[in-house]
Amino acid sequence: MSQATINIGSKVRVTRVRDRIPNALVELLKKDATGTVEEFRTVDGKGIGVVVKLSDGSTSWFFEDEIAAA
Repeated sequence: MSQATINIGSKVRVTRVRDRIPNALVELLKKDATGTVEEFRTVDGKGIGVVVKLSDGSTSWFFEDEIAAA
């Protein structure tokens, strides 16, 4: 997220995913990897997760280094 300031409501693009995710989410991200930041959350007690609303209306969270400003 260091490329630009990302806030709630910002448009972002998922650039990579570190963990395993369901096949349906993989297919959705292949079609459209953009979404809108809904909220932030603490992960692992020290990192920041970003909850993104995707093109199909679902939400998923990603690590801050997995997204970039769209």
